[in-house]
Amino acid sequence: MAGIAILGGGVIGCAIAAWLAADGHEVMVYERRPEDRHASAGNAGMLAFPEITPLARPGVLRSVPRWLMDPLGPLALRWRDLPALTPWLLRFLAAARTEQVERSTAALGGLMRSALDDHRELARRAGLNGHLRQTGAIDIYDTEASFQAALPEWELRRRLGGHDFEPLAPDHARELVPDLNGGFARAVLCPAYWMVDSPLGVLQGLRRGLGDRLVTGAVAAVEPGAEGVTIRLADGTARAFDRVVVSAGVWSRDIVRGLGLKVPLETERGYNTTIPGAPVTLPMPVVFADHGFVASPLADGLRIGGAVELAAVDAPANLARARALRQKARRYLPAIPETGGTEWMGRRPSTPDSLPVIGPHPRDPRIVLAFGHGHLGLTLSATTARLAAGFLSANGPADPGPFGIERFQ
Repeated sequence: MAGIAILGGGVIGCAIAAWLAADGHEVMVYERRPEDRHASAGNAGMLAFPEITPLARPGVLRSVPRWLMDPLGPLALRWRDLPALTPWLLRFLAAARTEQVERSTAALGGLMRSALDDHRELARRAGLNGHLRQTGAIDIYDTEASFQAALPEWELRRRLGGHDFEPLAPDHARELVPDLNGGFARAVLCPAYWMVDSPLGVLQGLRRGLGDRLVTGAVAAVEPGAEGVTIRLADGTARAFDRVVVSAGVWSRDIVRGLGLKVPLETERGYNTTIPGAPVTLPMPVVFADHGFVASPLADGLRIGGAVELAAVDAPANLARARALRQKARRYLPAIPETGGTEWMGRRPSTPDSLPVIGPHPRDPRIVLAFGHGHLGLTLSATTARLAAGFLSANGPADPGPFGIERFQ
């Protein structure tokens, strides 16, 4: 019996492993399918420090009926999965109350204050360099009405997160992004966004540092005992550890239920297309706010993706959603080719209040939980690693604050 087991080999689990390994801990990371392109590898590459407002908020709820009328729009719901999704959806509605939005925004703003410094420290510990760059981002609004509707959220981000923004006329936006075309009414520039050159490259870099400590295996059970915490795999093999971190994305919900805890965790499935060598030059990500997607310049190519699909974890991918986003992007960036590139679907593990679960098991501090980051997995990976290491420390904090799983019990 020795060391720390980390359940989940996405960017959260691998960041935690790299942080702990640099502190001298023996770690072993279990990943059910290392060859998969995780949500953390298929995202837009944005370190979205300004995005401290939860998805559940009054303005979003007012838009839901209109979005659901378009099967390829910003939000889709697989109706056959509605019974299973209903408990999560009811909590989502409750989380959209004004006072809860304020609390969630303040909590996420607190996490973000150290996020850039945490990324730099994680890079130092993991031997990564040259992958972080400040670009800013531009949000595009089709109508004056949608721009005005978005202003309260930008003001909330400024008040609770300290993130300034600059409203732009279309001509000014095109000066900053010359390839931007098509009709739109207003734009917002926010300088606080950073990027990584390749989300997959970051994940691979973290994994390289682990070597043979990244093990393929689906976890069937976590069994706390007097002599340690035993990890039992689906193939029947078992090993005991001193401590365990649960960071297995949406599959964390099955693990924590086996530990006597409840968690409303579902997947906000996102889609994208990555086009190597696309004849479009973007100096920064462009967010098409009315449509819920982004065009992002990565080393891997131009990536066009986003939106939300609520569906069962194992529901088949509807890649028509990726193609729809590409066609919408061509309205603004007409040089994007109509064909080519790689289409992808990923599963964002999301809580109804948009706050991740980060903290110890309420009854067993040997087990630390770190999952449910939704759209902010890459952004909050380094901060989560620092916090998880603190909870695993003998002298670390015991109170997870607003991120504890206690809020769902």
